[in-house]
Amino acid sequence: MTNLLSIITFLPIVAAAILALFLRGEDAAAQKNAKWLALIATSATFLISLFLLTGFNPADTGFQFVEDHAWIMGLRYKMGVDGISILFVLLTTFLMPLTILSTWEVKTRVKEYMIAFLVLEGLMIGVFTALDLFLFYLFFEAGLIPMFLIIGIWGGQNRIYAAFKFFLYTFLGSVLMLVAMVAMAWTAGTTDIVQLLQFDFPSETTRVLGFTVIGGMQTLLFLAFFASFAVKMPMWPVHTWLPDAHVQAPTAGSVVLAAVLLKMGGYGFLRFSLPMFPVASDLFQPLVFWMSAIAIVYTSLVALAQSDMKKLIAYSSVAHMGYVTMGVFAANQQGVDGAIFQMLSHGFISGALFLCVGVIYDRMHTREIDAYGGLVNRMPKYALIFMFFTMANVGLPGTSGFVGEFLTLLGVFKANTWVGFVAATGVILSAAYALWLYRRVTLGSLIKESLKTITDMTPREKWIFAPLVAMTLLLGVYPRLVTDVTGPSVEAMLAGVHNALPHEPADGLAPMAAAAAEASH
Repeated sequence: MTNLLSIITFLPIVAAAILALFLRGEDAAAQKNAKWLALIATSATFLISLFLLTGFNPADTGFQFVEDHAWIMGLRYKMGVDGISILFVLLTTFLMPLTILSTWEVKTRVKEYMIAFLVLEGLMIGVFTALDLFLFYLFFEAGLIPMFLIIGIWGGQNRIYAAFKFFLYTFLGSVLMLVAMVAMAWTAGTTDIVQLLQFDFPSETTRVLGFTVIGGMQTLLFLAFFASFAVKMPMWPVHTWLPDAHVQAPTAGSVVLAAVLLKMGGYGFLRFSLPMFPVASDLFQPLVFWMSAIAIVYTSLVALAQSDMKKLIAYSSVAHMGYVTMGVFAANQQGVDGAIFQMLSHGFISGALFLCVGVIYDRMHTREIDAYGGLVNRMPKYALIFMFFTMANVGLPGTSGFVGEFLTLLGVFKANTWVGFVAATGVILSAAYALWLYRRVTLGSLIKESLKTITDMTPREKWIFAPLVAMTLLLGVYPRLVTDVTGPSVEAMLAGVHNALPHEPADGLAPMAAAAAEASH
């Protein structure tokens, strides 16, 4: 199918335009029509995106389904996917119908709510398919707008504060990335990402404004991109916007934020930082390792101190993204494969956990852990689903959470034993806060009067969780569904990283060079 990526990217945006132009009124019928149109559009997008998987050749490590057209001011409208990006597209299209289905109880400005999610879906897909620097930047930054509105209009009591904090953190980090993109285009003479992946940016030590810059231009470009992607992940210590955003966002907003938007940072490291600036990536490898290790331990301990369920799960997300950054910069096959797997797995598990919070929040209108207890007595089906995803979040063998953490830690141990050891303690801490949350919310006697009339999950809610359970189990018992797709592209990328490094590494370059060399064999 020609122009398949454009169809997948812009179908939700076209549906949003139809909603905006042709649907009138705020009565119950209009609200129902808006929800159904959004559900049909996102479901159609997912079904069409499956053609990507059926027509994709994992053995081909180049970009496939490429579309390349003249755009504006000499720039190109170029899109394509490889083994690293295709699964993020499918993750997005898979989750969006479930997200729309979870909004069925929304009664306020429903049409605008659906428009925001439809536009957001198109922009997120565009991030993972763009093969031009400025097309990528356009999608990357434009995605801030619908999420800003989702938090700011349909969020909680402090939604305005959280929305502006989210916007300012992510936007200010991306300004430096834009400057770096201009410098890259000027130096390489192109904005084509495929060509830039082959371009050798200067890495010789130089002086800039009186300061000695080790790694030359690569270091400066790396730091500019790092500022954007580290905030987007988010990495410690620029993670503070995430708990506020999650707490104030509506349930569907939290699902998309955790499941897809955070992954843009990890994808950026894989698409730009590691392959385009290999010398600088290696130079900063120890810093990234220890920032990630601190994030895993610190945010896990902070999660133990939370009284709000959403905030606890938000800190859990920061900890799990720490494994991702470690895996990426371990720069070996197991580490990078594990990082991609962890991002995909976290998309299913964290999205499901936020939906679990949404189920009881819709009934009780509070997220305070102390407001619950003994729910298993009134909501046994809910307790079972919540337990399953709690175990998956901990990394129980047989679930996708185990595979991602195991592969990542294996890759990190090969690169740096001490960092791997510190990161492994996060597995124990995650069990502590996750089981503590589950026990407080669901187990014990049903004492609180307000809970004695609470009802179990509806058929609609069960249908939302069923695909998430299936994917978490399927990837847990058959991880090759992911690694067979990502493996060849990751191996080719790591071979390029290794070839770009000096044959006799110095100044701390040896660990990464050795790991990449092993992966390329």
